[in-house]
Amino acid sequence: MDTTLHDPLAGRLLDGRYRVDARVAVGGMATVYRAVDTRLDRVLALKVMHPDLATDATFVERFIREAKSVARLSHPNVVGVFDQGADGEYVYLAMEYVAGCTLRDVLRERGALPPRAALDILEPVLAALGAAHRAGFVHRDMKPENVLIGDDGRVKVADFGLVRAVGTATNTTGSVLGTVSYLAPEQIEHGTADTRADVYACGVVLYEMLTGGKPHGGDTPAQVLYQHLNNDVPAPSAAVPGLAPKLDALVAAATVRDAGQRPDDAVALLALARGARAALGEAQLDLVPPAARTADGAGTGPDGAPDAGTGPDDVTSVIARPFPTGDDVRHTSRLEVPPGTGTGRLPRPAPPVARRGALAAALAGPRRGLVAALAAVLLVLGVGAGVWYINSGQFTRVPTTGVLGKTRAEAERRLSDEGLDVGSTREDFSGAFERGTVMATDPAPGERIRGSGSVTLVISRGPRIVKVPELAGEPLAAAKEKLRAAGLAAGVVTEAFDAGVARGSVISSDPPAGTEKSPDAAVALVVSKGAPVEVPGVVGQPLAKARDTLVETGFEVVLAKEAVHSAQPAGSVAAQSLPEGARAAEGDTVTLTPSKGPRAVEVPDVTGDDVDEAERRLEEAGFEVTVERSFPFLGDTVASQSVRGGATAPEGSTITLKTKGI
Repeated sequence: MDTTLHDPLAGRLLDGRYRVDARVAVGGMATVYRAVDTRLDRVLALKVMHPDLATDATFVERFIREAKSVARLSHPNVVGVFDQGADGEYVYLAMEYVAGCTLRDVLRERGALPPRAALDILEPVLAALGAAHRAGFVHRDMKPENVLIGDDGRVKVADFGLVRAVGTATNTTGSVLGTVSYLAPEQIEHGTADTRADVYACGVVLYEMLTGGKPHGGDTPAQVLYQHLNNDVPAPSAAVPGLAPKLDALVAAATVRDAGQRPDDAVALLALARGARAALGEAQLDLVPPAARTADGAGTGPDGAPDAGTGPDDVTSVIARPFPTGDDVRHTSRLEVPPGTGTGRLPRPAPPVARRGALAAALAGPRRGLVAALAAVLLVLGVGAGVWYINSGQFTRVPTTGVLGKTRAEAERRLSDEGLDVGSTREDFSGAFERGTVMATDPAPGERIRGSGSVTLVISRGPRIVKVPELAGEPLAAAKEKLRAAGLAAGVVTEAFDAGVARGSVISSDPPAGTEKSPDAAVALVVSKGAPVEVPGVVGQPLAKARDTLVETGFEVVLAKEAVHSAQPAGSVAAQSLPEGARAAEGDTVTLTPSKGPRAVEVPDVTGDDVDEAERRLEEAGFEVTVERSFPFLGDTVASQSVRGGATAPEGSTITLKTKGI
């Protein structure tokens, strides 16, 4: 449903200049609209701060700082800011409009990316951040939502709304501003964010592009923050077998928890990325990760979990509360540091040994027997409550029939009959189940699951190796369908003459039939244009006759809109698009250009001129020239010309010159 119609700014002329056309995106701090600058007549993006935040001087200052900061960055990979202003309660930025999508959209649609594609996106992002870093600014909120990919393939970094000068990057207010999944450990622990925080976020984004999932997960943002502080980002090759060690090293260098060991800024990381690319072979660059999405796949993370980037909470938001407990991992959030922690470090649970010691101390003493008896009673009550809970209908079993071997739609209907939903899908190879059918479920058939729970479906991609089917003689549409059914894709289609194969049918494939290929590989096709037909020459013929000649030969005929002057008579053919004698396919189109006849040209007077000079002048005027020499053929001076000088003659006609004898 288009909610733009309900937006109070839709259709409004903001600040007497910007006509708001449609809402593009909504975040926690601002809404982005597509608009038209009525003064310069150009499409742009308007980022309008939410009115309830416009009264907060801090947010307004950040908004204005974004405009000033980005205006100073002149870089092809940075979304430009044109203007900043206010209209009543609406504070806005006028920015460059990039028609396309975000990197988050790409990951949602394609899952993990081959290394070549990931580096193609990472390098311009680092180039943009490098320009910002060298200009003295830190982005502080790098994530896939802030990487725009235009329809023309250009990559641009957007949303410098959290940008800060390098020298003032330390947060002293007790809060952290950013997106949980991409925060560097020093941002969480100390509230500091310099250029190395952007480097860390880029390393996380690279990991996500290579694997299809985030390095740290959790049910709550607090759990994710804890992992950022205490766990290294895993090597992407753990989720992508065969991934080049150079890429593992690149991710590790960018995401090392000690900021002092990371590259100093995005420029340094860009040099490492280019060095890694140069060290990779073609096969390593084009490696297809297991989580890469295919035609019907839903995309999975590295462990088969649903892609963490596909949730509904990828928008920017401001959360003014202690570490959030909801699913706000991908929001740009203000995270309050717990009071009294000094360094702002997350509270960590006591070591297991210490906890066991505390329990032993609690059980010791004169009341140990009473405590033990109480614990036994509680245990019995807990077990009884659990049995009651399970047997009271809170759990059901995944059906064992009507799911495996069925299409996704059939499986969903069967699960729906049991009161279950399909949470996500992923794909895997299988020689036992047909391509596109369900090969497994999680939980497995027969296992218990909450009645309101969801089931993950594993869809078969067919065998790991498939054979190219026999396609010769098949119409092109039928050949493409056979390839699709076999788990392959139609590649480049070229045409060639072949008298033995019907026009529009396949002559051959590359690779040929019977060749073993991996699923989804492309197969090039050569399609017949039929037997070649020789094009007759019709230049100079009347238009009607020329048309009949070409139609009888098997061609379509089209007349050019305008006639031209030519040496051919008026009403005849001056030129034909396919030359005489050319080989063409039956049914091809030949365009005929009508002639208006030759142009009348004034003849130069060359009497008395040297013969060579006379020929040059006449030929430059557009005439053919013949020379008749008088006996004894020793004179070189023109005595007469067949058309007198100053008269007109048809362009291209012949002028005869006679020389004087001696």
